[in-house]
Amino acid sequence: MLSLEENQTWELVKMSAKKKVLQNKWIFWVKQEAGGVQRYKARLVVKGFGQREGIDFHDIFAPVVKMTSIRTILSIVAVKGLYLEQLDVKTAFLDGDLEEEIYMRQPAGFEVIGKESWVCKLKRSLYGLKQAPRQWNLKFDRFMLDIGFARSNADHCVYLQRFNNGDYIILTLYVDDMLVAGTNMKKIDDLKKRLANQFSMKDLGEAKQLLGMQLTRDKKKKKLWLSQEGYVKKVLERFNMHESKAVTTTLGSQFKLSKEQGAKSDEEIDHMKTVPYASAIGSLMYAMVSTRPDIAHAVGVVSRFMKNLGKEHWEAVKWIFRYLKGTSDYCLCFGGSNIDVKGFVDSDHAGDRDNGRSTSGYVFTVGGTANQLGF
Repeated sequence: MLSLEENQTWELVKMSAKKKVLQNKWIFWVKQEAGGVQRYKARLVVKGFGQREGIDFHDIFAPVVKMTSIRTILSIVAVKGLYLEQLDVKTAFLDGDLEEEIYMRQPAGFEVIGKESWVCKLKRSLYGLKQAPRQWNLKFDRFMLDIGFARSNADHCVYLQRFNNGDYIILTLYVDDMLVAGTNMKKIDDLKKRLANQFSMKDLGEAKQLLGMQLTRDKKKKKLWLSQEGYVKKVLERFNMHESKAVTTTLGSQFKLSKEQGAKSDEEIDHMKTVPYASAIGSLMYAMVSTRPDIAHAVGVVSRFMKNLGKEHWEAVKWIFRYLKGTSDYCLCFGGSNIDVKGFVDSDHAGDRDNGRSTSGYVFTVGGTANQLGF
């Protein structure tokens, strides 16, 4: 509530019968930070599903930094020996300016005595509003351009500033999480001060954790490791695979998957509806696009059968989990003598049993580390 008041998020006005008033709710959770530190957090969230397009919101898209950009920058950091700092914006969405006229009920437990029937006319963006991420991103983008940074044409959440003496700073933004890499720590500190003067910031110091991934670094050897071991273990527990027997291949040769293996009888269909297939695929995909390119092909294969899955398809997914069980400590290692970009491509021969199509695959490495791949 203190943050909401300091940001002058709303003003109390008398309720009008002509205006739609949105509901809200409090969200409470415990945030686990690096080093096992726990923080108790509370957030007021607007029930944005009550908004009307063209009236309460218009454009809502907001970009976030791509994982390929993060991996490329980590390669540069490791090889060039750059400083790597992490920042977090407190209540980031409250910094966004609203363009629409939106009203909301007073937060539960904080109704103003004598004005309980009054409503909040929002002056700032608030969590839960459909346009909240976009408004925050627009404001941050304007600020970065005003202080001399250039936005990458390839990724609109990567900013670069060069100085006359050859120094440079690279900043990436994922909603409210920032990575700052640079050649000069003094210039990074100056940037931190400018950000803190404009937004409510939390300086997390040297980067150690990002989006659930762990960063480990050996500056003397010019090596940096990016791991999702903690995430993988949580996923295994979520799908009751943490005590399964590990395997050494991403997808066993016995799996000849096709659409014909989908559920056919009513009993099989009802049973497969209880299987968390889509959720499992989504969990595997996050690991795949972040730090585990080794499971990319296997995940691509099992993703083909989302519409009508069968027992064999689910067994294949569990096999991938078993592979992760034995390789949970696998990580991407960045470093080397250069940051050359190399590409490789290959394909199987009529690997799709349903239509006889071949599957092509490619992978690009930066400094020897897998950076971008696809099938």
